[in-house]
Amino acid sequence: MNQTGMVYIVGAGPGDPGLMTVRSLECLRQADVVIYDRLIPKAILDEAPVWADRIYAGKAPGKHYMSQDEINDLLVEGGQSGQTVVRLKGGDPCVFGRGSEEAEVCAQHGIPFEIVPGVTSAVAVPECAGIPLTHRGLSGSVAIITAHRADERQKVNWQACAAMDTLVVLMGVAHLPDVITELIKHGRSAETPVAIISCGTWEEEQVIVGALHNIIDIAHEADIQSPATIVVGDVVSIREKLMMPTWTAASQIV
Repeated sequence: MNQTGMVYIVGAGPGDPGLMTVRSLECLRQADVVIYDRLIPKAILDEAPVWADRIYAGKAPGKHYMSQDEINDLLVEGGQSGQTVVRLKGGDPCVFGRGSEEAEVCAQHGIPFEIVPGVTSAVAVPECAGIPLTHRGLSGSVAIITAHRADERQKVNWQACAAMDTLVVLMGVAHLPDVITELIKHGRSAETPVAIISCGTWEEEQVIVGALHNIIDIAHEADIQSPATIVVGDVVSIREKLMMPTWTAASQIV
């Protein structure tokens, strides 16, 4: 056990175990305690030592198994007791993942910590589905937003979002009608291509494609569920040219 304690705030990538970083695996394999989120596959969690405590702290839409304050307390408790704690998050810990908030808590209590970047779903999920976020002649600008705001006073700048060549919306399925309405209201053509990728890079991956004017009906018919990544922009058209299938199997960690 590490005498001084250490907290690693680790990004596990979008789901496919093969998209974890080497550093993420190094940290996970030395953990005494793993505090993990909802979107962590068993194959990744199994990389922790058999003796490590595994604590579920998942957050589903509208339902949090553990509050953020409770998670913070676990980080402090583990660090102060001399344990190596891995806070394991899907995607990148600081892209709408509260990783920076948890790092602040560690800093306030004098607990050593390291933020370990992960492959964010905002980039990896579209790419694995055959949709590049930039493409010469189609897209030279990208914005990544979350449709879910903890503080409703933090308004989305829809004017700026509508002006981006490519817009990626995370945690947006429940707010899809609002997203579509705001983009069209602020000048985006109703014919703009849209893709929604559900469970990106997982075996259950599902991809639907449409346009702003009809994507809601298509999503309803396909019964698209979270987690899902929404991509708005002409780059969506590249998927058809690449003839990308949906994700069929997860990679193995080696």
